[in-house]
Amino acid sequence: MAGSDEQAVRTRARLTALLADASTGALTAAGGRVAGVYLRSGIPGLLRLAVLVGLPGPLFKPWWRLHVDRPFPVADAYRLGVQVILPNATETMRRYPQFAAGLPFPFGSAHLPVPGGTEPLGVLTVLHPAVADTVDELLDRDVLTRLADGLGAELLGLTDGNENAVSWDAEPLCLRPPPMSPPAQAAVGRFSWDPATSAVRADDRLHALLGLRPGEFAGTTAALADAVAPLDAHRVLAALREAAAGKPPNAPLSLRARDGTPRLLDLWPADADGVGPAVGGVVFDPGTSASADGAADLLPQGVFCLDRLGVVVYVNPAAARLAGRPREALLGRPLWEALPWLTGPPYDDHLRGALLSPEPVHFHARRPAGDRDEPAEGDWLAVSVHPGTDLLTCTLVPASRMDATREAVPEPHVVRDPVARGHAMAPLYRPIALAIALTDAVTARQVSEVVMQELLPAFGGRQLAIYLLQDRHLYLAWETGFPQGFLAPFEGVGLDAHLPGVETLTTGRPLFFESMEQIAAAYPGIALDADEGARAFLPLIASGRPVGSCILGFDCSRSFSTEERTVLTALAGLIAHAMERARRYDDEAALARGLQQALLPRRLSAHPRVETAGRYLPGTQGMDVGGDWYDVVEAGDGLALVIGDVQGHGVQAAATMGQLRSAVRAFALGDRPPDEVLSGSNHLLIDLDPGQFASCCYLRLDPATGRARIARAGHLPPLLRAPDGSTRLLDIPGGVVLGVDPHARYPVTELLLEPDAILALYTDGLVERPGADIDDGIAALRQALAGAGAAVGRRGGRSLAGVADRLTATARHATDRPDDVALLLAARRAVPDPGPDRAGPPRAAGPRRLG
Repeated sequence: MAGSDEQAVRTRARLTALLADASTGALTAAGGRVAGVYLRSGIPGLLRLAVLVGLPGPLFKPWWRLHVDRPFPVADAYRLGVQVILPNATETMRRYPQFAAGLPFPFGSAHLPVPGGTEPLGVLTVLHPAVADTVDELLDRDVLTRLADGLGAELLGLTDGNENAVSWDAEPLCLRPPPMSPPAQAAVGRFSWDPATSAVRADDRLHALLGLRPGEFAGTTAALADAVAPLDAHRVLAALREAAAGKPPNAPLSLRARDGTPRLLDLWPADADGVGPAVGGVVFDPGTSASADGAADLLPQGVFCLDRLGVVVYVNPAAARLAGRPREALLGRPLWEALPWLTGPPYDDHLRGALLSPEPVHFHARRPAGDRDEPAEGDWLAVSVHPGTDLLTCTLVPASRMDATREAVPEPHVVRDPVARGHAMAPLYRPIALAIALTDAVTARQVSEVVMQELLPAFGGRQLAIYLLQDRHLYLAWETGFPQGFLAPFEGVGLDAHLPGVETLTTGRPLFFESMEQIAAAYPGIALDADEGARAFLPLIASGRPVGSCILGFDCSRSFSTEERTVLTALAGLIAHAMERARRYDDEAALARGLQQALLPRRLSAHPRVETAGRYLPGTQGMDVGGDWYDVVEAGDGLALVIGDVQGHGVQAAATMGQLRSAVRAFALGDRPPDEVLSGSNHLLIDLDPGQFASCCYLRLDPATGRARIARAGHLPPLLRAPDGSTRLLDIPGGVVLGVDPHARYPVTELLLEPDAILALYTDGLVERPGADIDDGIAALRQALAGAGAAVGRRGGRSLAGVADRLTATARHATDRPDDVALLLAARRAVPDPGPDRAGPPRAAGPRRLG
């Protein structure tokens, strides 16, 4: 056991090293700011972030876990096995509107599947600054592809080829990226300017920071502006003049050095007594470590630096004073521990933006009253975060320095207790994200899944229940997180029941309970699923009509801010409208399915020497009705097999299909030759609807001899599995689709179906894949037929019905076409029973042998 544990530890260490190396390599290759690897988890359909380089883990927590069926770039890269490259916000919004709605800052990204055996092992992800819409993609895809392929090979080598052993179920490992640039000799330099003499005096640190040797600096404002930021020299000169007039900048100016790196400039006027130069200033390089240069300690504004994992690595005395905490209590601590009032929504978005883009961010924050040492400074601070390659430089300025003409400071997000802070609501873009996600949900189940995936993570919830109203009673439509069977007694409760889920609907008012004790006090005797927690009961009302109620559960007691209550109430309205729409869709879809089933044969004509099986595969969305049909008809002493596809979907296509199926069936019952059947059906379709056309494949089979005569009208050729297990696509000539040319001819091909051979007819919905060649889909179906038919005919082996089930299941997984209907019709000529007539009638020499 000890040896096994030691081996597991070594394997996990090697796995971690592989993931870290791949992430760091991708970060360097793509010029990115953040990189990481998602791997499969022990929960089917769930990806977990295993390694994250360049971003603090808590800032990325909403994306630690992702469902593979969510419309997100990582999920698509994994599920489809393709690269997803998003160079900028425009492309992200075009392809992933739901994902983009939750991003208040632009960035680019690349997501590459890590190849495994049958499916990817995970996804390699890189986040980088966004490029302009007019700029071509800057990423080297070949390098990233090689990194992903190499990682996949090493992961399989680590597990001896067992791809199921590659998984991750722990929290992500967060790593610092390698240093992007060496630290400069000086991070801060000071200067003074006397407008009366026009003299500028710079200290030695400023000479070093600007790369000036002694004697090279002319000592004028023009020389200073040119040395500090040549492209922004006019801004520097204007700021100097305003500072001399007693109007210094509200916050440090963000400038660009000659080489394009960020640089800060702060100015202040002379002291009140007028002693000394009229203007003092500092130049600060945020891309270097301020802790290496004691000059930053002398800055009048607060300055502190964070590494790319969010750890405070430098604090000057002014920042410590403004934060109300000693320096030793801040240094070496993560930001959310050192300055918790600077974290949580919306501040996390600002920090993520600074870590992912080259532009500085500015906002206002309110420090708690108990943390301040100098009340005269005021509670509000103006915060600026300046990105650097290795560090974030943050400045703090009292709000009293703000210009009175600026916008009013917004009301802060106040966290009232530690539990609530841990589950603070996301920014107000949550309703937008939920609304966009609900547009793709058409059934009640899909709406419930969206609510579970979008609403619960946003508010830190763990339980969800959705009840729908029917005949003045509430019935459970969806639940997750509650103990098994707990909600059963509440099924079908009437609107007169004294229950919070009922009263929130009858009164139209949401109910919020910050603890389970509050629920017990308001509803004595009510059954509770836990001793600790909080609950929100939301009415689902659409256009004034009651739809149902929604219950959100939280594991710990917590408060609900006014903002949260408002947003949750708005979200309930979105859910109600989506549920109302889904319920109408479900009713219409049930009617459509009934129509489709009525048009398809209830049973297939049987013959003792031929086994047949048909499968109808509706789309995952839409009305589940279309123009696909199949049939097996007794024709003389044999069988006629037919499959067809009327153009389009919906009731019109289904109605045309019903008429065409009846015509083909009538021709078949008269034992007409295949070419006459198709010619007659062609004329009928032209007379019925000149604008409609259909494909069709008709086969007349003599079970005793195996003789088959086939004609095609624009339909896909059949597949054959021979008794020896080989499969092939039958090369059968055909004519144009029905309904186009009244003079069309349909050649007939004669073939011989051997005993135990399987013939598969299908429609295009079974083999078409978006963005792929249809030949690839046919090849996949052919391969599935080879494997599924292996046991047919053996004693105790799989029946043809089982083969049909497996083929349709494989096709649905491969194609995932939401709006198509697919049909499969399979036929197997049985092996003759032993006996005197085993040989059957003599075979004709004409037909080619099938199988």
